[in-house]
Amino acid sequence: MRVFINVIFVIFFVSSIYAQKDLLQSGPMLGQSQMREVSIWIQTKESAKVKIGYKEVGSNSELTFTSERITSSDNMFTLTLIADKVEPGRSYEYKVFINDKELKFDYPLEFQTQKLWQWREDPPAYKFLVGSCLYINEEIYDRPGKPYGGKYQILTDMFNKDADFMVWLGDNTYLREADWYSKTGIYNRYTHTRSLNELQPILASTHHYATWDDHEFGPNNSNRSFVAKETTLQAFKDFWANPSYGINGKPGVTTYFEWGDAAFFMMDNRYYRTPENRKTGDRQILGDEQIEWLIDGLTTTDAEFKFVCLGGQFLNTTPIGENHSTFPEERIKILNLIEKEGIEGVIFLTGDIHRTELTKLDRYRNYPLYEFTLSPLTAGPSTWDKPINNHRVDNTLVQERNYGLFEITGPRKDRKLKCSVYNSNGELKWTYEINANELKKK
Repeated sequence: MRVFINVIFVIFFVSSIYAQKDLLQSGPMLGQSQMREVSIWIQTKESAKVKIGYKEVGSNSELTFTSERITSSDNMFTLTLIADKVEPGRSYEYKVFINDKELKFDYPLEFQTQKLWQWREDPPAYKFLVGSCLYINEEIYDRPGKPYGGKYQILTDMFNKDADFMVWLGDNTYLREADWYSKTGIYNRYTHTRSLNELQPILASTHHYATWDDHEFGPNNSNRSFVAKETTLQAFKDFWANPSYGINGKPGVTTYFEWGDAAFFMMDNRYYRTPENRKTGDRQILGDEQIEWLIDGLTTTDAEFKFVCLGGQFLNTTPIGENHSTFPEERIKILNLIEKEGIEGVIFLTGDIHRTELTKLDRYRNYPLYEFTLSPLTAGPSTWDKPINNHRVDNTLVQERNYGLFEITGPRKDRKLKCSVYNSNGELKWTYEINANELKKK
């Protein structure tokens, strides 16, 4: 009789664990990493109690728990939990509990806090991924014909690179016609994209920071007139775990973060964007307030590398598509401010155009400005074969699905940046190295 009872108990226990796993929709996903706290995002299928338990890797100590919160249908059962009992420069293993039951995963759940190196030692070495344009097919809502998305195995290759964090440069999901004008459509599209099986391991073990572009903001090439932009902004907030959203109390996705000796300015190129066809009034992509915030930050930070992250190309001088050359007054204004303020170490990171290339803009008696454009991850690559970028570095054009792996290494006075571009099969397409000393005013 006792054996029978034990068997029933085991069956009940195992069934209970799997029942809770069935409540998980997507995630966990690591958001921002600071020295004293880390954000962890998760989504359930229905309302449930969620908490995270964590401890330092290799420690025999008991788990420390985040606060327990309940997911709600109001934001498609998403929430972000904060691990705030952590110390700088440590690695932590963590566990997910739904309705007080631990979930099991077949990939590692680990996060890290940033190192306290300032005034103590050389900045640490670190590496990060960069990409844009993640399209996940859903036949019922896709346009007829050949599927636009594909080769999702690129996400597995990215996971295997064991990067510290990832920078998402926009079009991180693609709203379809059926999604644009309803909260139901927008949140279901985000959920569909975020639930991709191949995406889960890299979400759980790499910290993620994002900005947006037109396809998660609204329709193709959408601008400030889009009527549902408050809804897409809220969806962005609900599905990412950035440090902040917007500046000076104004709405948007603009934010800032640091990692080691690099600063990242995540710009919003949609919320305040003027329609392309406006013939009167000021034409802008970022707007004066956001530009002032950017220049203020660039002149304030002492970061060795200052990355300006945008959904669309900035340095390309050929006015085609939606690059910044179609708004020449604003582009020139930003370039002039960088010049006049004597700002060193500026590098642009951009996406959008479904091809990858490195742009180098030489300047008179000053260091060259670089722009790494990295696109697409899983969306359809561009087949345009014309030389539409006069400042493209030779042999850096990639017209297949790809991503960038950036590595920053070296002693304080001799820091090096290396970018390696890989295709969806993990094949190396090109590498490019820049010494921080090359990014100083001549």
